[in-house]
Amino acid sequence: MQRRYSIVLITAGVVGLCLPSGYGFPFRHKKYETPITKDTLQPDKILFDRAIKNIEHGDYEAARLTLNTLINTYDTSEYLAKAKLAIADSWFREGGAHGLAQAEIEYKDFILFYPNMEESAESQYKVCNIHYKQMEKADRDSAQAQRAEDECRQLLNQFPNSKFVQQGQQMLRNIQEVEADKEFRTGDFYHHRGSFPAAANRLAYVTEQYPLYSGSDDALWELADSYHHMGDRFENPEGDALAKIVKEYPLSDHVESAKTRLKAMNKEVPQADPQAYARMKYELEARQKPGILHRTLAPFESRPDTYLAAKTGTPVMQSLRPPTPVSVPKEAAPASNGINDVTASPIVSDTTNFDKAPEARLNVANPGAATAAEGTGEQKASVGSNGQDSVTAKPAAAPEPLPTNHPPTKQQLKAYRKAQEKAAKQAKKQNAKPATATTAPNTSADAAAALNPNANAATTPAAKQ
Repeated sequence: MQRRYSIVLITAGVVGLCLPSGYGFPFRHKKYETPITKDTLQPDKILFDRAIKNIEHGDYEAARLTLNTLINTYDTSEYLAKAKLAIADSWFREGGAHGLAQAEIEYKDFILFYPNMEESAESQYKVCNIHYKQMEKADRDSAQAQRAEDECRQLLNQFPNSKFVQQGQQMLRNIQEVEADKEFRTGDFYHHRGSFPAAANRLAYVTEQYPLYSGSDDALWELADSYHHMGDRFENPEGDALAKIVKEYPLSDHVESAKTRLKAMNKEVPQADPQAYARMKYELEARQKPGILHRTLAPFESRPDTYLAAKTGTPVMQSLRPPTPVSVPKEAAPASNGINDVTASPIVSDTTNFDKAPEARLNVANPGAATAAEGTGEQKASVGSNGQDSVTAKPAAAPEPLPTNHPPTKQQLKAYRKAQEKAAKQAKKQNAKPATATTAPNTSADAAAALNPNANAATTPAAKQ
């Protein structure tokens, strides 16, 4: 019997640790936070006191019925605002997904009807707390974390002088720690996979949007490494990321490595910011690691660990737009007058030609004929602007391709090398054979005839000769 009771107690303790604080057991009695201490025998006050007792004893449905009776019967009562707030508190204490959703609606209505009361700030704080309690870990759904961030920002903006500002700021720092960790994990996955443009996009967003994140120095280090793998064109962004580590995170483990790479790149090594040094030192000293029991039960909990979150600093109060990935080509700049000469016009007028002649949609001449006309006979020089003959200009070299998020796999690289070796062997064999009339390369006339076999042979220079 003792073993059975111990198992039940341990199970109840584990469940109590896994449940958020708003999901209390029904037999727990808790005093109401803001009761009315006025001693009177008015009927509306009697109804209010009865409802408060029901809330303290967990009979939330009876409490709401009593409070609705007060509101509907005594429409000029001085306890109307308190009664409406008590209805919201009853839903909040009841907990559960349905109860918390109803509590949020009631708190929002209270703020709408009584925006100047002191309880409005408390209502907004509890709305933030509703989503904060339902926030999940970084590797899971982040909908509740985003809602909690929006509500905490609303608290700080709408009620900047309330007593809940410090609590709201710390909650916001905890929320942004979880959201930043989610983005960092995604960027770290892309970085180890070899998709460096995608990794750079995610990691750059982390470092700009969440500067108080405990892993910002790691994000900057992987961001610089992603730029390093993307080529010499990204040398300046790589240097900026390394310099930011040295300047804003002077106690990071990557400082010495960042200085070494900056010197190798012939870039200036900045000095550490004294304020950043003091802030980082305080954060490391104030950080408390969780105990053995918490670390044992952490895999079974749904709520994230926020012990790494910053304890000081102003949280970010606005969301930045994620940057455009570097693998996306930039659009052309407009003309000097602000007008682009790009117009849209129908290519063909008769759409029935789409089924009969697919080439009609291109509405261009046969490319083979143009190639044949230009490639036969002598290469005629073009006349330049100064009246002198000049050799036809060669086409401009293709721009360097943008980095891709899909690097070749080991099997693809192996097959590519085999194909290159095979092509080199075949080319060596062909070069070893003596050049004969049958194996000689085609002349320009032969190329023109191959491209346009219907052309008149008498018009070609070879035929004239």
